[in-house]
Amino acid sequence: MALTRRALPLLPLLAVPHVARANFPDRPVTMIVPYAPGGSADVMARVIAPEMARLLGQPVVVELRPGAGGHVGGAYVANSARADGYTIILGSVSKATGPSLQSLNYDPVQGLTPLGGIGTTPVMMVVSPDSPHRSVTSVIAEARAKPGEITYGSSGLGTGSHLAGELLAAATGTQLLHVPYRGSGAVYPDLISQRLTFLMDAMGSSAGQVRAGSVRALGVSSLERSPIFPEVPTIQEQGVPGYEFSLWLGFFVRSGTPADAFVRLEAAHRAAMATAIVQERLRQTSAIAIPTDAAGFAAYFRADVARWAELVRRGSVKRIEGG
Repeated sequence: MALTRRALPLLPLLAVPHVARANFPDRPVTMIVPYAPGGSADVMARVIAPEMARLLGQPVVVELRPGAGGHVGGAYVANSARADGYTIILGSVSKATGPSLQSLNYDPVQGLTPLGGIGTTPVMMVVSPDSPHRSVTSVIAEARAKPGEITYGSSGLGTGSHLAGELLAAATGTQLLHVPYRGSGAVYPDLISQRLTFLMDAMGSSAGQVRAGSVRALGVSSLERSPIFPEVPTIQEQGVPGYEFSLWLGFFVRSGTPADAFVRLEAAHRAAMATAIVQERLRQTSAIAIPTDAAGFAAYFRADVARWAELVRRGSVKRIEGG
C-alpha cells in the first residue's frame, strides 16, 4: 500500500555498515517525491508506489520533500538518508540540469545512483480561457512587441516549466519575465485570472486542467502532436522550428546502496512499470518510454547531463543566479 507522511526534520547521518540484510526489505521503503503535492511527479508516485509495495512485500511510503526545484529532496537523499536501500527518490530533469545551471549543496551525479526510468512527457503552453491569445505565434508576437512584459509562471527555479520557458525565449529571441511558484498547482489561480500570460506545464498535470476548460492549450513541446490532444499544434509548427522539450521522471538511490538491495529495488521497479495500471497512467499523459533498467537509465541520465552542460556552454541557457 502507498502511505503519506510529513517530512521529518533532517537528522544527522548515523554510521551504519553498507550491508543489506538477506531478506531486504524487512521494513517499509520510503519514496521521496521532491516536488509539491498534486503535480505530475506526485501523481505518478502514487500509482507506482502500491505496485512496488506489492512486489517488495513491504509498504512503500510516499514522502513529500518539496523545494528548490526538487533539490531539497535530492540533497536529503544524497547527503543525509542512509545508503541502505530503504530510501529512493523520484527525480526529474532538474537532476540533470542542476550541475550546470545552479550552485547546489549536493552532487546529483555522484551522490545519487540511477535506479530506473519512468517516462518522458512533453509540456503544454496553456493560457487563461479568457486570454486574447489563441496561438503560440500570438504570444511570441506580443513578446517581441513588448520585451520583458510577457510573463510565464513555473514550478520554481530550475524546474522543467522554468527551463521550457527559457528555451522558448532563446529560440525566439524574446525577453520573457519568469515568475516562480512553489509547484505548478500554485500557478493556475494567477494564470486563470490573467495575472500571468502563460504556463509551460507537464502534460501529466495540465491535461486535466485543459479537459476541464480551466485553461486553453496553445501548443505542445514535442516534435509531433500528442495522440491525446491531436487538435493542439506543436510549438515548432507555430514558427519555432526545432523547438522540443520534455520532462522525464525516474528513480534514484543514494550512491553506495548495497548491491543486493539495489538489485531487488530495480527488479520491483521494472515489474511495477510493466503493470497495466502504470502503463495506462503513462498513456494518459502521452509519455514516451525511457529505459526502465538501471544501466539504460544511467546512460540516459548522463546524456541529459551532458546535453544541458553544452546548452549552458553555448549560452542557449543561462545559469540561475543565486541558485
